[in-house]
Amino acid sequence: MTALLIFGLGYTATRLARRLAAQGWTVESTGAAGTTRFSDREAVNAALRRATHVLSSVPPDTAGDDPVLAAYGAEIREAPARWRGYLSSTGVYGDTGGAWVDESAPVGQGRRTARMQADLAWQALGPPVHVFRLPGIYGPGRSALERIREGRARRINVPEQVFSRIHVDDIAGGVIAGMDGPAGVYNLADDWPCAQNDVIAHGCALLGVDAPPLVPLEDAGLSPAARAFYDENRRVANGKAKRLLGWTPRYPDYRAGLAACLEALSPTGPGPALTDP
Repeated sequence: MTALLIFGLGYTATRLARRLAAQGWTVESTGAAGTTRFSDREAVNAALRRATHVLSSVPPDTAGDDPVLAAYGAEIREAPARWRGYLSSTGVYGDTGGAWVDESAPVGQGRRTARMQADLAWQALGPPVHVFRLPGIYGPGRSALERIREGRARRINVPEQVFSRIHVDDIAGGVIAGMDGPAGVYNLADDWPCAQNDVIAHGCALLGVDAPPLVPLEDAGLSPAARAFYDENRRVANGKAKRLLGWTPRYPDYRAGLAACLEALSPTGPGPALTDP
């Protein structure tokens, strides 16, 4: 029997849980949408004893601590699970000036100090730990298409700004591939880093609407967190996951990914968006 315990059943982890449940896995989880309250130590520890696989998608808290390791680190280390995973962020690499970055690059150079600390803490648990570093996540219900339809899409004039991204179902595919692959750190990103403006323009073309005008960064009225997003510029390499895990993104670029999101929005598509807990 294969049984997965997920800490934090959010958007991405829900897609993974559904996929594994359809394959006959037993899936337990914490979070508002989960089956177990995070604070219920007896229930969580019982689930840890049952789990063959453990995954955390919980980000660091405002104090910079990893809530899962703070509460259950010793129990996770001692649990009989043969596989442990953590969903991290490529933000740990910081700004590379648009250059490609792989898993050998130093971390802790950017704004994601807390995430970097959590990333390293999960690695320190020792094998079999898989850390998956993720760029911008999109998918049904959480893509440029929804922002365009709701009038929230912007094209911000930052020349030569490049981001990487990944479709949520390709994260699920990468995590599943990692369950049979060697432990370590893996970037999961698509094959086509590009400017966010290109994604917005293509989404507008798919929906048959005009693209919003370019606006200067200083006039965009961004929150400090959103503004900080534009302070970093990098291309995320995914070759290690391809080589060692045999993983290939189903949606290798934003065009393929947005086409799938558009299908999901249609009356004959696979259904509405998932929501956060």
